[in-house]
Amino acid sequence: MRITSVDGIILRLPVRQPVADGTQDDLLIRIETDEGITGYGEVDTSPEVGKAVIDAEMSHGTCYGLREILIGMDPFDIEQIWELMYQRTNYYGRLGVVLHAMSGVDMALWDILGKAVGKPVHKLLGGSFSADVRAYASMLMPQTAGEARESVCRYVEQGFTAVKLGYGPLGKNVRRDVALAAAAKEAAGDDIEVMVDIGHGYTLKMAMQAAKEFESIGIYWMEEPFPPEALDDYQRLCDSTALRIAAGEQDVGRWTFRRLIWDAHLDVIQPDISRVGGLTEAKRIAYMACEANRLCVPQAFRTGVLVAACLHLIAAIPNSAFLEFSVTDSALRRELLVEPFKVVKGRVEVPTKPGLGIEINAETVKAYSVRGGI
Repeated sequence: MRITSVDGIILRLPVRQPVADGTQDDLLIRIETDEGITGYGEVDTSPEVGKAVIDAEMSHGTCYGLREILIGMDPFDIEQIWELMYQRTNYYGRLGVVLHAMSGVDMALWDILGKAVGKPVHKLLGGSFSADVRAYASMLMPQTAGEARESVCRYVEQGFTAVKLGYGPLGKNVRRDVALAAAAKEAAGDDIEVMVDIGHGYTLKMAMQAAKEFESIGIYWMEEPFPPEALDDYQRLCDSTALRIAAGEQDVGRWTFRRLIWDAHLDVIQPDISRVGGLTEAKRIAYMACEANRLCVPQAFRTGVLVAACLHLIAAIPNSAFLEFSVTDSALRRELLVEPFKVVKGRVEVPTKPGLGIEINAETVKAYSVRGGI
């Protein structure tokens, strides 16, 4: 089997807002083979920038676009392909957007492998630790305590046993953040976990103050209080509190995650499979976290393509606890898959069909593609 085409398809909703909502646009990766098997992946980055990494032509023998590297390769050589993509782009890539684009390619290759052998991806990754996964409803934090209570109650009534609220007004005033978190936890009750995503808004002193308050009201974890580069602040915070501290969705590559685990002392590692280097790299990171006795909960604030990849990774590792499940009202999130994932009694089933176990809705791609088709 050989790879015959590699396409980056930009999808975009007609109306966008400048908020942290990764379901307003997308970069869908499609890889075709000479045996008629097609694989799909997803990239969480600026779609135009990621597509340029796919499309770029070779420059002075040191800079290659991913398509030029992949054409003619055997998709079963997935580790070799990963290394080749990294080596032939490191002049202009390494730990940035190139790893993002590689993530979607790697995801699509695993989809092809599974379809070729008639097995779901988690079997190829080496595990079936779970048949279904506990999902947490992931949403933006509302502006008021009353709205936070209402949002949490709505998703608890739908069967979720965990809820995460993030960004929005968070990260500017600790007292207000604690009030919003307390309202959410009060609405949830003792048996429902509540997580809070600060979105990089805190200084170290603010985070220490917030951690003390969040721990006292029963928040499950505080996520990304600092920018990704603030490793010393993460270490000091993690060493100062019993509250779980989570981070990693902004980071790429196992080299960075080694520092997050061993230097920053994070409790919950959150690789985004559509950014970190794909399933190949995410599994390496997950087992690195496992060796350190840390949780690995992949980030998944995008469409069902990424949700599928997360489910397969979680099923293949022993140290996960949750699936992030975006509840934003987005046409791409709702419609990109022919059969969207459903939460039943707070859990989502791991796909058992070959590959990622999903089918892309061609009409949705046609409707939202900037090029107009699949």
